[in-house]
Parts: sequence; structure tokens; C-alpha cells
Amino acid sequence: MPPLSAKKSQIVDNTGKVVVLRGINWFGMEVDTHAPHGLWVRDYKQMLAHIKSLGYNIIRLPYSVEAMKSSHISGVDFSIGANSELHGKTPLEVMDLVIQEAHRQGLLILLDSHCLKDGHISEVWYGDGFTEEDWINTWILLAKRYKNQPNVIGADLKNEPHGRASWGTDDTSTDWRLAVQKAGDKILDINPDWLIVVEGIEKNVPNQIQHGYFWGANLEGVREYPVHLKKPSKLVYSPHEYGGSKVSWFQEPDFPKNLYQRWEIGFNYIHRKNIAPILVGEFGGYHVDRKSKEGIWQRKFVDYIAQNKLSFAYWCWNPNSKGTGGVLQDDWRTVNDSKQALLNKILP
Repeated sequence: MPPLSAKKSQIVDNTGKVVVLRGINWFGMEVDTHAPHGLWVRDYKQMLAHIKSLGYNIIRLPYSVEAMKSSHISGVDFSIGANSELHGKTPLEVMDLVIQEAHRQGLLILLDSHCLKDGHISEVWYGDGFTEEDWINTWILLAKRYKNQPNVIGADLKNEPHGRASWGTDDTSTDWRLAVQKAGDKILDINPDWLIVVEGIEKNVPNQIQHGYFWGANLEGVREYPVHLKKPSKLVYSPHEYGGSKVSWFQEPDFPKNLYQRWEIGFNYIHRKNIAPILVGEFGGYHVDRKSKEGIWQRKFVDYIAQNKLSFAYWCWNPNSKGTGGVLQDDWRTVNDSKQALLNKILP
């Protein structure tokens, strides 16, 4: 049971029992709809029950700072006789209702500051017309709002820092580690129970060993420049990992044998050396077959998650994710059986 904490490489509950977070991303609140997607087909309570029935225990719920300041939602079809509680609600009130219903159904929630401006992932934690203060103040608002909502277990501080984002450079305009410490401590002042979930970056790590990382995937900086929070027992690191034909290491002659070393250097040393727990915040792709490079990669990665008993949140529930598809098919009702069969290896 929450609150959750970090103990060496594991996440534990309030009794000290090891918890593995097995999650899925359900997006929509971070784009112009300001509400989880698919509600033009089904009721949100039905969606949550379906997620739970497949064995997931947590939803990573993306939002935009813009949505949290907005008064309107769209993309909900009230004529289908569903979602009536969401009528006339602000995005924040929709978030309340989704979280409360998730709690009733026994699902945890990880809040994810996915975008500042709707639909655009900024390189760093400010920009697109928003300041660092806007980003931190939104987290403070949510930390206060959900302080007594036990199934909200943490803050994924910023989705996929990339581009000029750096780690360990001590440049306050780009050093993601410094921003994490500042925001993380402010959140913990208000809500000391939350996990502070910290993604990697793309490049710009002093003495970096590997290159060609996806956004948010590079946690090499933790080796020499770990994050220091005032409550170290609340720190969780969270790489994102994707495949695809353009990936440089897919073309290497030793593929797929090269993958394990890549993951070890990129993030898993943190878990193996008992520095902190790992929660893979996103991974996914269309192909889960045994022949395509993406399918082989995705199967290897699921095996790796299983071997290391890592927490994860799959990308994603939504079928309308460009570049990956989802666990649901285009009708928003039918499960993609081959994808779910693969994930069943890491679901209870």
C-alpha cells in the first residue's frame, strides 16, 4: 500500500514489501483535448476497468501545463450515454474524477508533466511561453491537490528532456539534474509521500560513453552526478526506450546481442549497483514479431525487464499513437492480442 519509497534498487510499500509497478500510459490530457483519449467511444470508468483487468496496476497520466490552466475539455462524446460526470468540467476536475475512479478500481496513478504547451515536448523544463516557475507552480498545485489521494504515488517531473538539456554541467539554464533537485524538493516540502521520478536526457553528459540516445533515455549522468533530494528515499530514475529502423545500434553487426550492454550503460547500472530503483516510463512500438528489428528489440527488452524485475509503464493504451500504436486497436475496445501477449510476460 502507498505511500511508496525507494530502498536501494527496489520500490517498497509502507510495510517494506517490494512493489513492482506494471503500468500503461493513457494520453490525451497533454494535447488540445485536455482529457484522456477514447472517451468519444467509451466511458472512462469502463476504460479503467479494462486496464485493471489486463493486469496493469498503475497508469502514467500525461498532462500539459497549458491544460492545467485551461477551463475546457473536448473529445468527449456525451451522446453515447457515457462520461456524464465529465460534462462542464475543467481539465483539472476531469483529472480528479479519473484519479478517484482509478482509486476505486485499485489502480495507482503517476502524474507526468508531458508538455508545457499542448502537444509539444520542450527540450527543457521551460519555454513555449512558460517559465520554470509555471512548471514548478503546476507541480505545487497538484502536490497540494492530491496530498490526501493515496493512489497518486508520484511526480514524473518532465517528459523527455532532450536537445540542449544537459546533466552534470552546472549550467542552471540546461542542467536537468539541478532543475530536478529544485522542483523535487519543493514538491516533497508539500507532499513528502510522493516518489520523484526523474527521466534521462538525450546528450550533453560529461564523459558520456554511448551516443544516439532517444529523448529521455540517457541516464549516464547519474554515475558521476547523481540527483540529491532532501528525501533520498523518494528518488526513482526513469529511462524511455524505443526501437525503430533509424536507430544506429540496430545496424550494428552484433544486433541484437549489443542491446544488453547498451541498456546496462544507459540506465541499468543504477539498478544493479543499488543506487536507486528504475521505472521504465515509456517503451513501445508497432512490431512485436520475431523477424523485424523492432519486434526483436521489443521482445528482448521485455525479457530484460523481466530478468531485472524492473517497474515499467508501456506506451501506450491509445491506438492513436503515431509511431507505436497501442494495446487497444482502432475501435478503442478490442485488445491487440499479440502486443498484450508479449506484455503478459511482465504482468502478473
